[in-house]
Amino acid sequence: MYLKEKPIKRVAAIHDLSGFGKASLTVVIPILSSMEIQVCPLPTAILSTHTGGFEDYSFLDLTDNMKDIISHWKKLDLSFDAIYSGFLGSEKQIDIVMEFIQYFSQKNETLVVVDPVLGDDGRLYATITEGMVKDMKKLVSKSHVITPNLTEACFLLDEKYDQDISEEMLKSWLKRLSDMGPEIVIITSVPDESKSKIGVLAYERTNNRFWKITNNYIKALYPGTGDSFASVIVGSLLNGDSVPMAIDRATQFVSTCLKASYGYKYPQREGILLEKVLDTLNAPTLLQSYEIF
Repeated sequence: MYLKEKPIKRVAAIHDLSGFGKASLTVVIPILSSMEIQVCPLPTAILSTHTGGFEDYSFLDLTDNMKDIISHWKKLDLSFDAIYSGFLGSEKQIDIVMEFIQYFSQKNETLVVVDPVLGDDGRLYATITEGMVKDMKKLVSKSHVITPNLTEACFLLDEKYDQDISEEMLKSWLKRLSDMGPEIVIITSVPDESKSKIGVLAYERTNNRFWKITNNYIKALYPGTGDSFASVIVGSLLNGDSVPMAIDRATQFVSTCLKASYGYKYPQREGILLEKVLDTLNAPTLLQSYEIF
């Protein structure tokens, strides 16, 4: 007898696809697949390489194609256990994703995770406009979980970027971001006072709890680490991890990727060597890193 139930959980992943350089879908797909989750890609654009450190790359905008893909998925009556969005190429694409969430979240309990890809180091990425920042705030309001870095949190809150921000102020930012809609807010790339460590701070509105993980800062810049972190968060929550377990697992995985990559001499713009450590995603999490703050 044919069973209509899905044998594994399914994620609609709305990201760009870069042919070279590990970022977005070339990171999302192997990570979630390794966590035994089916990835259904909804590409926002196809690039020859990602944009970090490469020049003269080709860029194919798939805005119109996104509508065709979504239309077909509707005809197939697909359902998803999670909707996970990352880099979006235009204000129009943000509108498309909001409509996608509204339609595909009606039929079941669908986890909505938004990685609000806007910028880093206090600056917007070259392709991001002020209009997109404004619309990203609307998209955030439709989510259950968001994973901004410190820069993106500043833009979402209209705050000045400051690496010396206090933990008490960060607590207020986490709550303000949650007030925009998401139940769970995770801010990454938060340096400590000494700048020798980097932190991940999270807030869970239901329990009114704040979580914190701090790791030694590795002086290396690899693209795709944010995509890797958010992807592990998606997989962990779908597989039943608690919020602190999810951020612990994601932080440990990214740290392991960085350490595995830093030992080799190759251009950092090519991304982390996640292939060498994908098997660690299904290892038991030690749960020694996180703390309540």
